[in-house]
This record gives sequence, C-alpha cells and structure tokens, in this order.
Amino acid sequence: MPAERSTPGPILTAELLSVGSELTTGETRDTNAGEVAAALTGLGVTVVRIQALPDHLDAVRDAFAMAGNRADVVISTGGLGPTPDDLTREAIAAACGEEPRIDPGLEEWLRGLWGRRGMEFPEINANGTAPGWWVERPGGGLIVALPGPPREMRPMWADWVVPRLRQRGLGRETAIRTLRLTGIGESQVADRLGESLLRARNPIVATYARVDAVDIRIAAVAEPARDGLPERSAAEVADAVEATVLAELAQFVWARGVMSWAGAIETALTALGWRVATVELGTGGELAALFGAATWLERSESLSAAGSGDAAESLESLAERARTAAGVDVGLAVKASANGEDTAVSVAIVSPLRTHEERRLAFLGGSQGRSRAALTAAAMLLDELRGATAPAAVPGGPAPAAVPGGRKSRRHHSTKPDSTKPGDGRTEVSP
Repeated sequence: MPAERSTPGPILTAELLSVGSELTTGETRDTNAGEVAAALTGLGVTVVRIQALPDHLDAVRDAFAMAGNRADVVISTGGLGPTPDDLTREAIAAACGEEPRIDPGLEEWLRGLWGRRGMEFPEINANGTAPGWWVERPGGGLIVALPGPPREMRPMWADWVVPRLRQRGLGRETAIRTLRLTGIGESQVADRLGESLLRARNPIVATYARVDAVDIRIAAVAEPARDGLPERSAAEVADAVEATVLAELAQFVWARGVMSWAGAIETALTALGWRVATVELGTGGELAALFGAATWLERSESLSAAGSGDAAESLESLAERARTAAGVDVGLAVKASANGEDTAVSVAIVSPLRTHEERRLAFLGGSQGRSRAALTAAAMLLDELRGATAPAAVPGGPAPAAVPGGRKSRRHHSTKPDSTKPGDGRTEVSP
C-alpha cells in the first residue's frame, strides 16, 4: 500500500505503468509512456521508472502499490475497457484497500450515449467509453489512470490531467539543452566528456546514438544557495555545462534541440535563396529518405552502384547534370560502395560559389554503411551552405557573394575521415 504522506506537496517525481498483455508479448508498441514521459519531463517532473505489465491482477496491483511508495504521482495507461482482461480499476482499488463500485451517474451518462444513437447498451463496449481515473490518497499520494488507445489518451491527458496536475503544484524549474553532433561516435563523445561530467547529478548530461545524429542532452534544475555558493537558476546551471561541452566538441555540433537535417539545410538555403537537386549511387535512396518531403529538394534521383549509364562520368559531372536538369542552384552527387567491411563514400557538390569533392570511409557496411553515406552527404551539404553565408576568412574582408548563376571557378578535393578509430585505419561516421 502506498505510504501515507503528511501533506500533498508539489509533484516532482512520477512512475508510469503501461497495462496490457499485448505490450509484454510484443504485439503492440507502447507509444503512450514515451509521450507522457516527454511531457512530464518538459514540465519539470522526473520520471523515475516506466513499466509494462501483463493483464494479471496481482502484477498490476503490486506495481501500483510499489510505485505509490516511490513517486509523487503514478500514471497508468491501458486496462480501463469493459472486457474481462481490463483490470486497472480493480488493481488500483486493491492497492488502495478499497472496493470498486458502479457510479450510477456515470452509468446513466454511458447509457445515454447509446440511447441517442437508437442502439441498445451492450454489456461489452470497446469504443472509447472507458473513463479515466483520478485517485487522491488521503496522505497526498496520487494515481492517474488513462485509457490505452492513443486517440483517447492524448486529449484526456492534455485537456484534463495536465491542468489538474498544475493546480496541484507541478514540477520544478528546469532547463534542457540538446546538442546534435555528426562526424563522431557516441563512445568517442563519452570519452571526451569524461566520466565525472556524465555522472553528475545536476545537470544530468547524457549521450544518445540517434538514427541521424549523436545527441548530448543537458538537463538542469535550479540550485539553492548553499555551502557559500550563490543560488543559480536552471538556465545558469545548464549554460555553464553547455559551455564546457562546446569547448570540447563544438566542431561536431550541427544543430540543437529537435532540428532535423532537412530543417537545418532549409534554414541555410533560405538565407541564400537556393534550391537543391541530388543524385545518389549505391545508397538505395537513403539520402532522399533522410530529406523526406523537403520543399527545397527540387529533384532526387537514385541509381544503382554501377553508375549513370556512362561508367566514366565523374561524380562532379553527375552533380552538375542534376543541377542543370532541375534548374536549381546546387547539385549534389553521392556514391557509396563496399570497401571491405566498411563503406567508401564519395560526395561532389556544385554550387554558384564552387565545386567541392570529398571522399570518406564510413564505418560499417551494408544498410548501415548506406545510411551513413547519406548522413555524410547531408553534413557536407550543410557545411557548404553555411560556408556560403559566413564572412570571409580574412578579417574585415567581404563575405562571398552568393549570386545564383555566378559560380566561381574554384575546385576543392579532399579525402578525410570524420573520426578515426585508433589502430585500424577505419573511420566512423556518426551516429
């Protein structure tokens, strides 16, 4: 049974329970817990545990009882329907030492829903009539039970639960920074940041290997004055550590927050008034998939690794041909080919300012290598675009003119890794 609390204080911690055997057998993916956890985190509440539970009364009852001892609020999704395997209500009642009963007013409302349709009220109904539960324990503990179907859970959570949680006193001052990195692997990021920083309690610094980047997430809370140190806001705590991270890894940061590659490139292109055409060889269309339905991508072509019909045609020529055919400002060509266990990546970019070609070696082969080839091309494109809007390298000199059609006759070739794995000569393209 949840421990008694002297007064209902602010809600700072939460545990999430996802109820349903379809989750524990792998038949259904649990998206509810992730959405609720993200919302709570943004509201300054620490989610200390997430569990998926089968439709077994004892298991669900025990989970509610134990979670109630540990967290200020327990939020469940699922198990509220009318079928015999929906046991969340009974489990909450058992954990709280109560007996469930039928609410006559609620039953009348439910029957009215069916009566207005001219239909007989069924004994079993799975079409969205399961109400949520808000259970306040005498000592301040709180349980919130939400339906499992996302289309029912989301509006109930946003329109009813969050406002009531805010009234109760929700969260603490928080500040979150997310830095998105490319050209370096997660293990290398962790090594350069160091164990002391990654194990700190405030802010919490964590690394995540995403599909399109390695993310560094900095989550800070305000610190009161203590031990002779002044009070610091959450933003001040986060800013201090972000500066430390950037001092070590700024060269790899390409975006912040939830920015995607397509979004970052769009921002750079908008400043220039440019559009792009791409051609990819041997990538299986990974670059087009990465960019999705980007409005700035005028034309996208995917060819086999064998080439474009003329095996001797250079990558630069392919980029120029794509650019000309689409009538756009930038042409990009990328080629991926097997190189032992890894993937050789070649990229050519033709813009109004210059032609740039580069060759890299992406760590791993197969589908992962093709995906990393697309990320390499996206990173190079973003670098080129940002370089086109940056001031000239000479102090006080003019910025390069980004005039469509006025491409300078300057060509740059290079071969380099994104990050070298010591000892084996291979390179790693994150993530």
